[in-house]
Amino acid sequence: MRTVIYARYSTDQQRDASIEDQLRLCRRHAEREGWTVVDSYSDRAISGASLLRPGIQDLIGDAQRGRFELILTESLDRLSRDQADIAAFYKRMNFAGVRIVTVSEGKIDEIHVGLKGTMGALFLKDLAAKTRRGLQGRIEEGRSGGGRAYGYAVACEIDAHGEAERGRRRVVESEAEIVRRIFREFSTGRSPSAIARKLNAEGVPGPNGKQWLDTTIRGHHERRTGILRNDLYQGKLVWNKLNYVKDPDTGKRISRLNPKSEWTEKYVPELRIVDGELWQQVEDRLGAVRSSDRTQKIRENRFWEARRPKHFLTGLVRCGCCGYVMSAVGKGYLSCARAKRNGLCSNRRSIARTSLERIILNGLQQRLMAPELVREFIAAYHDELNRSRREQEAAQLLARRELENIGRQISKLVDAIAEGVRSANVQHRLDDLERRQSELLRQTNEASVPPVRLHPNLAELYKQKIADLHAALAQPDLQVEAIEILRSLIEGVVIRPAEHATVEIELIGEIAGMVELAQSAAGGVNDKTPRAGGVLSAGMRSSVKVVAGTGFEPVTFRL
Repeated sequence: MRTVIYARYSTDQQRDASIEDQLRLCRRHAEREGWTVVDSYSDRAISGASLLRPGIQDLIGDAQRGRFELILTESLDRLSRDQADIAAFYKRMNFAGVRIVTVSEGKIDEIHVGLKGTMGALFLKDLAAKTRRGLQGRIEEGRSGGGRAYGYAVACEIDAHGEAERGRRRVVESEAEIVRRIFREFSTGRSPSAIARKLNAEGVPGPNGKQWLDTTIRGHHERRTGILRNDLYQGKLVWNKLNYVKDPDTGKRISRLNPKSEWTEKYVPELRIVDGELWQQVEDRLGAVRSSDRTQKIRENRFWEARRPKHFLTGLVRCGCCGYVMSAVGKGYLSCARAKRNGLCSNRRSIARTSLERIILNGLQQRLMAPELVREFIAAYHDELNRSRREQEAAQLLARRELENIGRQISKLVDAIAEGVRSANVQHRLDDLERRQSELLRQTNEASVPPVRLHPNLAELYKQKIADLHAALAQPDLQVEAIEILRSLIEGVVIRPAEHATVEIELIGEIAGMVELAQSAAGGVNDKTPRAGGVLSAGMRSSVKVVAGTGFEPVTFRL
């Protein structure tokens, strides 16, 4: 029986040899059972609270491709400790015809999944509770509960018994002076953006050695984050502000704010960096900014909930100097957000949005779909199509030959059983052959998708449809769909400063999307502007991109 082994350990504090120990144990078990180990998978220093691990994902993919028949692991909690994940994993393997066996529990069935899954979930919950209890004890002693704070370092001291005492913080005076400087400048009217720009211009390293951002200084009002809101600078240690839950779709931890009644506070005057008077001046100004009419109007608009792009270039334009997104500045202009907010980029040029949109529409229509490029794309498309068809025909021929061979083997086994040969190995072999026979029959019976014939006049069709989309942008009932179609044709727009206060523009588009827009025959904004998508296969969509180069010079391929 084709068998694979899976091994995992949880944290970087465990021995890396733990993987080898698990693999060795499982190989011995496989030898005793007479199983053939064809591969092994592992995840090192990764928690079992989620299936989003590279090793387990590779195992799931290979199981669905029929590369093995049995998974062997030390115990069920090596696969996952999450109750829902282990149940879903068991269902997937059961559907793929793959058995699960562990050295500890033996063959896994629904009972094991229910009981062990529950035990694993309870273990994680109990571990989390004990960890939080230990952290709260450290906070009560005035020690660090985890995380780093700018202006401090965690010191390791030796107690009276000669044992290491960890978690004590000490003030780093060079960083503390930067903190006091930020407080002083903000209290005198300077904005967080201006402070960040000045610090970056002077080469002052920010937290963790990174550049200063205005958000690093401003922080979040309710969560009490950022330099200006960190209560530790006034000598008050605050813990348990946030709790973390796992997103069941992504497996990532999401932070949520706890009620203030659940926060734990401990006064540590020896860690005070900012005196009480300066702290209060900053708190007063932060409160005044938050309660100002301008801030209130911004919060009432809840602009962060507006997900749909207002313009068809929103989020697609980037600075050619630093690669950062270019954002709105003033009325109807775009400029580099890093240069504007934090002084981290030298590109101070801006460009009118309407002018840029006109240039990009012209580039989409005239530069990225030139007849010579279309001819080259169609030739490459047909070459790829012919290659794919040859591979499919060869695979079909091999499948038919294997089916004939399997049919003969099944007939022999059936005859043997009819003559009285009773053996678990014979029955197991028959089951394997019948399973493989079903897979091959499904493969050979799948109807091949007829190839798409590309229109010989694609370039002219495409130009007309771009013109129709341009006109649709001015019609309120068609604008949203027209924006979505145009955005699907653009990979990115790069703006670089040039001589004489001008800018250079580079437009990058995907030929496959343009071909689909020209080839599509119906649907979309109206009869003249069909939606792109669905014409080319996934394998033929990502092969070629085209660039309208600097200043829209002659178009070149980017392979």
